[in-house]
Amino acid sequence: MSQQGPNEKDFVMRIVDSHFHWWPRSVFEALCKRESYPRAESNGKGGYTYWRQEGSAARFNLGAEWFDLEKQMAHMDTLGYEVDVVCSTGPFSLHFSDLPAEEGRACAMLWNEEMAGAQRRYPGRLWASAAVPLVDTKIAIEVLEHAIGTLGLMGANLPGSVGSHERIDAERLEPFYDRVEELGIPLFLHPTDSIFPDILDGYNGALYLSLGRVVDVSVSACRLVLSGIMERHPDLKIVMSHTGGALPYQAGRMDKNAKAAGLPLPPSTYIKRMYTDTVSPHEMGIRFAVEFYGVEHVMYGSDYPCWSPATALQLFEEVGLSKEDQEKILNDNARRILGLRDPA
Repeated sequence: MSQQGPNEKDFVMRIVDSHFHWWPRSVFEALCKRESYPRAESNGKGGYTYWRQEGSAARFNLGAEWFDLEKQMAHMDTLGYEVDVVCSTGPFSLHFSDLPAEEGRACAMLWNEEMAGAQRRYPGRLWASAAVPLVDTKIAIEVLEHAIGTLGLMGANLPGSVGSHERIDAERLEPFYDRVEELGIPLFLHPTDSIFPDILDGYNGALYLSLGRVVDVSVSACRLVLSGIMERHPDLKIVMSHTGGALPYQAGRMDKNAKAAGLPLPPSTYIKRMYTDTVSPHEMGIRFAVEFYGVEHVMYGSDYPCWSPATALQLFEEVGLSKEDQEKILNDNARRILGLRDPA
């Protein structure tokens, strides 16, 4: 493979970061008023401690950097490229499915209004996906349609589970997937913290963050395949975070056990219909994801502010892709897959 990299003099381009987190402060202030889970508390330093449910594996300490969009965008300006971002928001908006249906609707609507406001402040540079409270299918569809049709958001978030107990392959969610497919929008599949919570606690979150997340996104994506959802919805756009977790490495095991699911095609065929990002702490992981899914199905992502955007770009350079493939992953693929458009 060619060793050309983004730092070459003739390589000046826009970059789309498809995995970028900004969280509206107003939503966390609302969660601070709750006495039951999920809830939040101010840390007195501009950030919050957030609990989805009881237990250390469900506690997150969020610094002020998660909530200041202007500083985040200014940070992107220091990279030396024009960086556009996609707020694929991540797990916390998804936890509105832990709330009672109408309360979940209210929080999701507040979140989505804030996201739409961010799009207006940064036209053609920031796009955002919607939160939907999947605990109630009818409400989820109503919130989705408002977010896409009225607010102009570009996609929606899909949690690894619905609330703390129900899975995303639940039969009652079929109308939701029907509507998403009709709208032609992407669903961003991001891990939550509900898979094996009892064995992921301790070690200051190291076990959960290193293995829990990739297991969560892997199992959730497999459910979309084994349930037949991907077969029944061939045009459904699923964007898996974190290179699809363990799927590129374990797809062969899924194919080996395919008879149990009764699918007409090998599970790996459906997995390769999905899309993913480059969020991996090692260049070998990114390289294998590109080889497994195909370069047309991979988008650049930094997972900012979890990870340094400068480090993420440097790591991407080390993969050693050709200039053409770098341009696709850094910019072109996201615009095509996510339907991103510059303002007229």
